[in-house]
Order: sequence, then structure tokens, then C-alpha cells
Amino acid sequence: QVQLVESGGGLVQTGGSLRLSCAASGRTFSRYAMGWFRQAPGKEREFVAAINWNGDNTYYADSVKGRFTISRDNAKNTAYLQMDSLKLEDTAVYYCATGSRPLRPPAIESAGYAYWGQGTQVTVSS
Repeated sequence: QVQLVESGGGLVQTGGSLRLSCAASGRTFSRYAMGWFRQAPGKEREFVAAINWNGDNTYYADSVKGRFTISRDNAKNTAYLQMDSLKLEDTAVYYCATGSRPLRPPAIESAGYAYWGQGTQVTVSS
């Protein structure tokens, strides 16, 4: 059974930084792409970033490009989202996700992911 557990969310001021972690278990982590999504109150869940199985390729939403960095440590079965220069509009619940097909490029749509974490709240205040 695949499990994803996010951590690292919290309250931060505009311009600050947070690093989210996503610990995976239940299968060979290193064979699957990982993605981060977020959902703000009253809004649809949206793509934030994704990384392929070995970390060679990364993808970002335009709204976070240059401020967020996705990475992974396959030895630790963990994916990360480093968030810098945070803005008020980054406030959301952040979810990590992983696919069901190994060695595939990461998707940028939520439908491309089969397994999801429970989410971690990120609140950016002025």
C-alpha cells in the first residue's frame, strides 16, 4: 500500500521560505515521478511542480517558477519542495502525489497521479 506523508507546512511572512517534505512508503520510490499540487480555499487544486523518477527533469507552474524548487532523495524515499520568496497567494494546502506507472514522465494534471498525501497547510501572512 502506497503511503505519502507531507510535513513542513506552517505560517510564514511574505518573502520567507519553507521546505515541504513528502515521505513515501509501500513500493520502490525511486521508480516513480512525484508531483506537488496545492489547493486554496474556494479554488481548484492546481499543479505546482513535478520531478521525474531520477530527478533529472523538473517542471514548474509559471506562478512558482524561479521561487520554488522540487527535488528528491531516492535513498531516503522523500521528495521536497523548497519554497522561497513566498507570496500571499501561495497560501494553500499543499499535496504531494505519485503515479501508478514506473519510469514515466511526470504529469502536470492531477488525473495523472494515483496516490496522494493528506496535505500540509502553508499560510503566508503580510
